[in-house]
Amino acid sequence: MNHCDETFVCEQIKPVPGTVDTAAMSIGQPGFPSRFIWRKKEYQLEAILDTWKETGDCRHGSGERYVRKHWFRIRTVCGRIMNIYFERQAVSRKGSKRRWWLNTVSEE
Repeated sequence: MNHCDETFVCEQIKPVPGTVDTAAMSIGQPGFPSRFIWRKKEYQLEAILDTWKETGDCRHGSGERYVRKHWFRIRTVCGRIMNIYFERQAVSRKGSKRRWWLNTVSEE
């Protein structure tokens, strides 16, 4: 697939309650939802194609590095390819529930 066909979105997605991968959560990973809502439409996960992590320096100057985002490249049942990320820490307290974001989307 040509990555030039990807459309940049950067919008929040909402996991459908009860569809997160609790096994991943038990080992400290975000539980990717098997179904989620984006733009008032429900999407179903067919496959996770790739995963990676984005790290950053400690914000308090300790020199340690921390995982900031967990990235997932997925394919939905309807054939869309999406890059989705989970933010380990919300940007603000007001947005504390806004952790899952759709970054790019394309047709397969």
